[in-house]
Order: sequence, then C-alpha cells, then structure tokens
Amino acid sequence: MNVLVLGIDLGTSGVRVAVLDQKKSLRYSQSISYNVGLSRSEDWIQSCSKLIKGIPFDQRRRIRAVAVDGTSGTLLACDEQGVACGPALGYWQTCRGYEQQLQELAPEGGPAASSSGSLARALHLTKMYGSSTLLRHQADWISGWLLNDWRWGEASNNFRLGWNPENSCWLNSLSEQVWQNRLPTIRSSGIRLGTIARARAKELRLPADLQVCTGTTDSNAAVLAAEPGEDDGVTVLGTTLAMKRFTKHPVQGQGVTNHYIRGKWLCGGSSNAGAGVLRRFFTDTQLNELSRQINPESDSNLVFRPLPRPGERFPVDDPTLQPILEPRPTSDALYLHGLLEGLAEIEAQGWETLACLGANRPKRVISLGGGARNPQWRRIRERRLGCPVITCNQPPAAGVARLALSDGQGQTID
Repeated sequence: MNVLVLGIDLGTSGVRVAVLDQKKSLRYSQSISYNVGLSRSEDWIQSCSKLIKGIPFDQRRRIRAVAVDGTSGTLLACDEQGVACGPALGYWQTCRGYEQQLQELAPEGGPAASSSGSLARALHLTKMYGSSTLLRHQADWISGWLLNDWRWGEASNNFRLGWNPENSCWLNSLSEQVWQNRLPTIRSSGIRLGTIARARAKELRLPADLQVCTGTTDSNAAVLAAEPGEDDGVTVLGTTLAMKRFTKHPVQGQGVTNHYIRGKWLCGGSSNAGAGVLRRFFTDTQLNELSRQINPESDSNLVFRPLPRPGERFPVDDPTLQPILEPRPTSDALYLHGLLEGLAEIEAQGWETLACLGANRPKRVISLGGGARNPQWRRIRERRLGCPVITCNQPPAAGVARLALSDGQGQTID
C-alpha cells in the first residue's frame, strides 16, 4: 500500500491541506476560509475537521503522518486540556505598555524584545488570564488537538516568544517568570511527537497509527514547498509579505528571524503589508480586471506604504509606522498600480535589509501565494528587484507535509 502524508497549513484567512506521496508528488489539495477569523480557535478546529474529512477515503486511509504549520506569532492562552481562555492574539497585534519588561527579559534585543513579538503577547495574556494558563502558538495548539496533548511546541513557531535556536534553549530571564513552566517543551521541525489520539482519529476518520510530527511556520512551509536553490530567495505573497532564504549562518537584525530546519539556517522577515490590504479596496474579480489595464513597464508616480494598519515588523520594526494609502487617484487601475508598486518597494527593502546584514542577494526570486499568479505584479517586482521572478504553484501545505515524510533524524515514514 502506497504511503501518504498530510500537511495542514493554517494561514491568516483560512486553512489548506495537502496530501503527498513518498516521491513528494501532490496527490490532493483543498482549502477553506475561516467562518469568523484567525483569532478563534474553534474556527481552526472546524476548518481542519472539514478539510480532513473531505480527503478522498482511499487516500485518507493511507495517511501515515501529519505535520502542521501556522501563522508565526499568533498566540493562544489555554488550560492543560487545550480549552482556550479567550481569543488568540494575532501576529499583527502589538501589545504596548510592556516595553520595560521586554527590555528586562530580552536585554540584548532580538525578535522577542519587540512589542510586536510573541513575548509581548505572552505578557498580555498572562495579565489577562493568570500565570497558570498554557501559552501555545497556532500550529502547536492544533498539533496538541490531534494528540490530545498540549505539552509540545516547535522551535520556529516559538522564536519570537524567546526560544533561542542557536543554543536550543529559552532566554535565561524566562526561568525567573512564574509562568515559565507554562511554556511548551520545544522540539525541532519534523520530529515525531506521538500517535494521534484514538478519539481524534475516529472523529476525523484517520488511521489509528497516524504519527503527528512537528511542523513549522506558514512562511517557512512555503519555502520548503518552493525547494529553492543556493542562489534563490523566496517571497510569499499572501495576506502578508514574507521574504526568506537559506544562509550558511544566522543573520542578526531587527525583525529578522533565523530558523534551523533540516540542517540549514532559514533567515528572513515578514511584513504586515501584503495582498490582504488590496482586498480592502478591490474584489478578486476587480483585481484581475484592473491588473490587465496596468502597463508594468511604466511607473505610476504614486508613493504608497500599503500597510493594513499602523505598525510594521520588517523590513523595519516599528509598531507606530503609519500606512500611506492616499491620495487615491480617480482611476482604480492607477490606484492598484501604485499599491502594487508600494508592495514591491517593501519587498525590495526587505531583500536590501537582509543583504546589509550579511545575507547574499538572491539572483532569482521564487514567489508563492495568491499574489504570485498576477503577471503584472510579477513584472513590477522584477523591475524593482532587478532579478528574475518565477512562480511556484505548490501550496505551503505541501511544504509542511514534506516534514512529515521523515523525522528529524531522517527516518522515513512507512
């Protein structure tokens, strides 16, 4: 019987699943939008359940392992049975008023020191619900739901909470916090955590011996799906914009993340800007029609900073940075042209920031996500980036599924 693996990708607007065979070929993929939104854990469960039950039975019965990715920084407080204390705090939510505590907890700076990081959200959640609650990121919480065991956390998802991937430990200062024992036990990507809970397997109609493996973040999963070469960079054009590439050594800087995945460092950053801001002004149909009216070889002569709300994570870490979305021209096509150029400018600044910090400039950029299918935007980006831009059609769910094909020591799922 041919063995299959399952990847679950929890994004900003919804969930996608992907089923791969042992040759990494995509056998099935489907997505669904959240009913309410990213902050509701019950929405995560309902979306995952519906998608998993929708996998054709012949494939579902052959799935032997699953891995989950989620939005980096979306943090939930829950009890030991996984019951949420309230809504999750999304990755874009800045928690102000904790600057002094953050400076004491992360005196050397880094992603955990930012008021837009998970550590600030952890301080806010413990203030709201007390120090006895568990603190779990989105992907870790869904993995716990599959296992009926919420002990575990995956390294890259907890980077902004204070996990140090270079030393494989939490910030020393966190050991003095009364809620330190409410942090997850960390495992690296692609490690088998255990067998799916019997009741969950029955509920989802999955094999009883299904192995649950640690996944990664949604943008990291996209990179794994793209299979970049040594000279490639990867840009994920989803609701938000993420720029990542593999490097020989970690890259240090504000808003920069360093994840150690399968023996290599994956460095980059994620902006709050992205295709999500476009949907504030245009429907998908309008985006397609208006894009065809754009000449990507010419400039709009408009200057926009298309953030969805105040605050930015990368290429600058500034919780007060304001969007620039006006003045809006009479022509909708011209307005869209300017917004696309603004997003291309943020992407270019992101790659420039990484280069200034020591990463090699990409000689080619691979794009994923809904925005990657827009040819006019692709050409605008090529002109601004000064290198070829190509599209990868593999979904991030396929990338995280690759982590389920073998464990961290290379043992193949069979």
